[in-house]
Amino acid sequence: MPAVSTVLVVGAGLAGAATAIRLAEAGVAVDLVEIRPEVAALGSGITLQGNALRELRTLGVWEQASAAGYAFDVTGIRAPDPAGSVVAEIPDARTGGPDLPAVMGMSRPELARILTDRAAEVGVKVRLGTTHTELRQDGAGVDVAFADGSTGRYDLVVGADGLRSWTRRALGIELETRPIGMGIWRAFGPRPASVTRTDLYYGGPSFIAGYCPTGEDSLYAYIVEPAQDRSTLTPEEQLATMRRLAEAYHGPWDDVRETLTDPSRVNYTWFETHVLPAPWNRGRVVLIGDAAHTCPPTIAQGGAQALEDAYALTDLLLTRPVLDQDLWDAFTARRFDRARTVVEASNQLAQWQLDHVRGDIPGLMRSVAQLVSQPA
Repeated sequence: MPAVSTVLVVGAGLAGAATAIRLAEAGVAVDLVEIRPEVAALGSGITLQGNALRELRTLGVWEQASAAGYAFDVTGIRAPDPAGSVVAEIPDARTGGPDLPAVMGMSRPELARILTDRAAEVGVKVRLGTTHTELRQDGAGVDVAFADGSTGRYDLVVGADGLRSWTRRALGIELETRPIGMGIWRAFGPRPASVTRTDLYYGGPSFIAGYCPTGEDSLYAYIVEPAQDRSTLTPEEQLATMRRLAEAYHGPWDDVRETLTDPSRVNYTWFETHVLPAPWNRGRVVLIGDAAHTCPPTIAQGGAQALEDAYALTDLLLTRPVLDQDLWDAFTARRFDRARTVVEASNQLAQWQLDHVRGDIPGLMRSVAQLVSQPA
């Protein structure tokens, strides 16, 4: 018997949806609540490393995801010169195993739809447009009040509700989420034929200019600059700013830049980071994904780490007979050091760029690849 029979999962992102799917497949009664009225409404693209693809396969959605995404095995490094010259072509590590691609780009909304549909298919009760307003726990369970006026009692509550987690605040946990010092422009649009993989342009007026194909007909492009207040810009001004910054980059960027025409598909955010000290649970409420750890996307491991949290947590919940301290100790042993190492590596790569230091990027990437090649 699993350690739990009823679970509330808060947040329908990668960590939350994956947790709900695996528990429901095993016969656990799962409610999945998401404060947004539509899970696929936000986001542009996501880069998924092989270890993320491995977790998608365990969730039973690999065939759908692979059909919707765009896989590749080499990352290009290009110069910010008039030709967008290729400086290096780096084979990406197949961290999910030899039978999976090294990397796949996907539309975030499409991935959210696939996971939410899978959750409903396996019996998860998905409730959109609401979240909890009160958590009261005792030794046997958690009583929950919801914004829509309903209530429930659960053996466990999983807070997978993101960077600014309401569940974390409801537990009274104070956690400093600090800015890295970088801001990122993102745009989602059609894929030119010249884009068949991720290329990274280092230097020029920005730290990085890159793109990732997310499907046969789509890609997302991004430019990383020193963090600044862009909140006063209108959508049209945001588009114009990204196009202006992109003028320094050529090769396939010339084709990408011509597709940047829709202001509604451009957004700007700052890179932020935190790691919640262990343990990530308070009694029968546990935090996973961005609620517990988040990092800049410099090594594209954010989504993978969220999926790994879900796998490790559900593996323990489904193989242990009781929800006790031994289970939480085992969860900490499997996830804390691994997630912290990935966050620190991501932050180190960002800091090298901020300091204009030529760090050992290949060595750092190899060490992370070796770590995540082993299942969580």
